[in-house]
Amino acid sequence: LTAGTGLLVNGNKGRTGNLLSKYEHGDVMAAIEYMVPQGSNSGIYFQGRYEIQILDSYGKEKVTFGDNGGVYERWANGKGFGGASPIRNVSKLPGDWQKFIITFRAPRFDKTGKKIENARFVKVVHNGQLIHHNVEVTGPTRSAAFNDEKPTGPLMLQGDHGPVAFQKIVLKPVKLD
Repeated sequence: LTAGTGLLVNGNKGRTGNLLSKYEHGDVMAAIEYMVPQGSNSGIYFQGRYEIQILDSYGKEKVTFGDNGGVYERWANGKGFGGASPIRNVSKLPGDWQKFIITFRAPRFDKTGKKIENARFVKVVHNGQLIHHNVEVTGPTRSAAFNDEKPTGPLMLQGDHGPVAFQKIVLKPVKLD
């Protein structure tokens, strides 16, 4: 991803490949604007591993990890587990621009490369309202680009689940120790 004034749109049918940034991040604050049509589905993967779900969830009263803003579940042995539902549903109408401001803390490793702390979504603000605070992610979520865990990785925008548009993607490295 490079700076620009245009939009990223994943084709007419919303069934393109995923887009991975050249930039690799550790701890980061991200501001990302997106738009989905009715019934569409996408996701933002921090380090290509940990997903914040994008889904048309407008008007839904009870939301789960699979709804807009959810921390998506992990997957192993044919079963899903984990995940975190947003505190509240603040999704806008399909076709309206929406915004996430996300503070992500990368997993920590010792000198031998052994993971000593899990990744976490320190804060997720959706359309101006807090929806997650200090959510630990024990490993890569379902459909991640990578199944291993590392101190850094690219941002991945999911492009194969339905139409989605992105604009104003800003990643700012931060120190979260």
